[in-house]
Amino acid sequence: MQVTETQNEGLKRGYQMTLPAADLAAQVDAKLKEAQPEVEMKGFRKGKVPMAMLKKQFGPRVMGDAMQDSIDGALREHLEKSGDRPAVQPKVEMQDGENWKEGDDVVVNVSYEILPEIPEVDLSKVKLERLVVKAEDAAVQEALDGLAKNATAYEDKRKGSKAAKDDQIVIDFKGSVDGEEFEGGAAEDYPLVLGSNSFIPGFEDQLIGAKAGDEVEVKVTFPAEYGAEHLAGKDAVFATTVKAVKKPVDAQIDDELAKRFGAESLDKLKEQITERLEAEYKGASRAVMKRSLLDQLDDQVKFDLPEVLVEAEAGQIAHQLWHEEHPEEQGHNHGEIEPTEEHKKLAERRVRLGLLLAEIGQKAEVQVSDQEFTQAVMNQARQFPGQERQFFEFIQQNAQAQQQLRAPIFEDKVVDHIVEQAKVEDKEVSKEELEKAVESLDEL
Repeated sequence: MQVTETQNEGLKRGYQMTLPAADLAAQVDAKLKEAQPEVEMKGFRKGKVPMAMLKKQFGPRVMGDAMQDSIDGALREHLEKSGDRPAVQPKVEMQDGENWKEGDDVVVNVSYEILPEIPEVDLSKVKLERLVVKAEDAAVQEALDGLAKNATAYEDKRKGSKAAKDDQIVIDFKGSVDGEEFEGGAAEDYPLVLGSNSFIPGFEDQLIGAKAGDEVEVKVTFPAEYGAEHLAGKDAVFATTVKAVKKPVDAQIDDELAKRFGAESLDKLKEQITERLEAEYKGASRAVMKRSLLDQLDDQVKFDLPEVLVEAEAGQIAHQLWHEEHPEEQGHNHGEIEPTEEHKKLAERRVRLGLLLAEIGQKAEVQVSDQEFTQAVMNQARQFPGQERQFFEFIQQNAQAQQQLRAPIFEDKVVDHIVEQAKVEDKEVSKEELEKAVESLDEL
């Protein structure tokens, strides 16, 4: 096959590849001869079908296969010799198209953009500041107060007190429809918080004002869309006995509270809170430092970018932002969304940093381990409760989905590698200063 260069401008490359008709015909004959021993056709014994009949019967299909194999092989050989790394799959077009006929040379035009040469970066010259925040006693106490508030306890109200909204009542009840009790409609010593809307609409409202010892006939109507069809839309009566009326009180911050949250003691709970807070601070600090790192790399390292990658990224950004601005539009029947200059500028940054980090990671032999990938799959699967198995199967069968899960892990590991080489200075700051630094991060 003859290969002629037609374009060499910046990152753009173009080639014309010519496959002589004689070479193509020879490949077709070779493929037919290889298959001949296994071919069966009416009127002929297996393996004795004449070549002329094979060409008539299978020639067009074999011709197409031979043509594709030749083009793929020529392109593969060309890329190996040239060392070109296409940014995306090369575009291959047959010059004569539908006008081509058997006996003609096959001429195809191939075009692509190559990945640029990435400049070497002296990572030791990168200077970073790592914000360090200690979990202060006030922050730990604030977290404890929040736990106590969410761990609301209830204590008996003064004898004779009426039940009010947010109170907890302890009740026995039996429900009936048309005078007949129904399955699942009875309970004893049931703790019900009035206003929680955990019972049928109207049930809790009729118990506001009740006192311990009262017997109340609660009348309600099951919703038309109620899960049990035999009760949907039916009128029901619940014979209810109020056994206790309790008011909400904040839980005491003590060892008992700690045990409710799985800690051995209050001191152990404080230690757990301290560790959690400092882990959160560390994560936020890392996000701030990573932004600083990316900003420095974006400023210091410049190289040509493949237009095809920038255009694709800009289109994706524009599409994503459009849906964020129009949350009511769930589908994609919204017509074409034209990227703006701002979208393109952001796309250039992302493509540049993506290529740079990939190059640094490759040279440092950064790898995503099977364990790290499996953990990422499991974390993602939790977002689809009840469909974890289907999600695992989807990931196993979808190379692109696998790459989407590996990419952020790889990027974080490359960032960690750069940080190890860079000059990092720790700076102790307050929680408020860290929060302000996080808030200053924009959408880039």
